[in-house]
Amino acid sequence: MVVRRIEEVASRRLAAKFSENNDSGARPPRGGTGSEPTAETTDSLLTRTPLTDLDEVQLLDTTLRDGEQMPGVSLTPAEKVDVARELDAAGMHLIEAGSACTSEGEREAIRRVAGEGLDAAVTSFARGVKRDVDHALDCGVDGINLVVPASDKHVETKVGSTRDEVVDTTVELVEYATDHGLWVEVLGEDGSRADLDYLDRLLGAGLDAGADRICYCDTVGAADPERTAEVVSRLADLGPTSLHTHDDLGFGVANVHAGLRAGADTVHGTVMGVGERAGNVALEEVAVALARSYDVDTVDLPRLYRLCRTVSEATGVALPPNKAVCGSNAFAHESGIHTDGTLKDGTMYEPYPPETVGRERRLVLGKHAGRAGVKAALAEHDVAVDADELSAVVSRVKELGDRGKRVTDADLLAITEDVQGRERDRRVELVDLSATSGGNLPTASVRLRVADEERVASGTGAGPVDAGLEAVRAALAGDSSGEGVSFDLNSYHVDAITGGTDAVVTVEVDLSRGDRSVSVSSTDADITRASVVAMVDGLDRLLSAAAEDGSVPDAPSLADD
Repeated sequence: MVVRRIEEVASRRLAAKFSENNDSGARPPRGGTGSEPTAETTDSLLTRTPLTDLDEVQLLDTTLRDGEQMPGVSLTPAEKVDVARELDAAGMHLIEAGSACTSEGEREAIRRVAGEGLDAAVTSFARGVKRDVDHALDCGVDGINLVVPASDKHVETKVGSTRDEVVDTTVELVEYATDHGLWVEVLGEDGSRADLDYLDRLLGAGLDAGADRICYCDTVGAADPERTAEVVSRLADLGPTSLHTHDDLGFGVANVHAGLRAGADTVHGTVMGVGERAGNVALEEVAVALARSYDVDTVDLPRLYRLCRTVSEATGVALPPNKAVCGSNAFAHESGIHTDGTLKDGTMYEPYPPETVGRERRLVLGKHAGRAGVKAALAEHDVAVDADELSAVVSRVKELGDRGKRVTDADLLAITEDVQGRERDRRVELVDLSATSGGNLPTASVRLRVADEERVASGTGAGPVDAGLEAVRAALAGDSSGEGVSFDLNSYHVDAITGGTDAVVTVEVDLSRGDRSVSVSSTDADITRASVVAMVDGLDRLLSAAAEDGSVPDAPSLADD
């Protein structure tokens, strides 16, 4: 499959740009004029003039290539396929699956991605040498991202060549690749620091030789939006132009904005902004910003959070709490004033609904919590309190927060039970745990008390914590099959609260089962024990709640799930 869809978009842009009858005046504000703003028209007040005359901007994801160049990140072929499937499900237009010149293992991964039959076009990175093109052809990709040196620093110092030689080589490689049926994009490496006349000559030669498009590369994230606009406006006059930006100066998204306004129609980036140094521009941020501010469609926004989590799990790069779109705090509220306002009107302290990107709003309890937030958090667990009880619970929550502790759902429920004088019978409790991590296969065994019955089971995993989790699953199943109570571990966080080799750690987990979720923490000198205790306590809360609303049978048959 040769890429055609992005060229159709480019043709529409060029036709609009050079049409004598083209009128690209600002669209009228969606909110109208002459009326007082309301909650419903707040977004309309933020409407800007059109960013681009396109009704669609294409995204090229390079998580599997540029993202994998992040120190410490190395993806297996299976992990690349999993990420590629999620990218395709989200509607990504192009996927750069890797760099075929790297190794045979990398080529095998690219072949597997290319063989998935994805709707997205699959490409490979290629340097300015013929064997890289041959490796890409061997992988069965749709096209190549041909990277050639553009700045004198790269031309002379890095590859020891001359400007004329680089132009000649680029023309030869483009002709060779297109003769073999490949779609070709020519990227001028370090283009933001290149002589603009030479960059124009180099990339123009690539287009004249048959390349489908060219790309402005801010390889080291050194450019500001003004420089980006200057260069891209020149390149866009040559033909279809893409953007490849990095975030070293924090200008990643701003440079995309400037480049699109200057005439580009495609954006390179990575999920979560993973990549070398400060990373690439984060595609999920680009997609949301274009949709919310300019009504420009790119990908399926409700799939973005799932996509970010998939990449986080594959790369081992945690989602930063304060990260836009995918961070745990993006739609979380603790402040009493903010929580109260958000409960009254979801748009009060959020720029867009969390459901837009597949998220849910979260209320966090701590020293800033107010009555409205605590009452809402209890309501999520179907716990009712009167005014006096609520005051007592809020006071206790603030006391915990003042001690620097995050108040989990389990903490809140335990405080409320104590305030109300209620005793709760545990449905699941950890009696004993043993774990070993020596050898090739970490193992763990647990003894659980499930109602009045004790169950013993073992499990194996990637590490002792993973093995402990599998042992708990097996114990709740009542046998060693590992299939029983279904639940999802949504987040797992460890903090060392003392220093040294005998450090005490606090493990916080967020578990969900069906439409219920719970956060629990546990502190211990043994990270495996702290982890398993937290998970068992969380499951106990979830199963107790499910039993109260009749969604699971009473123990001991609770595991026949």
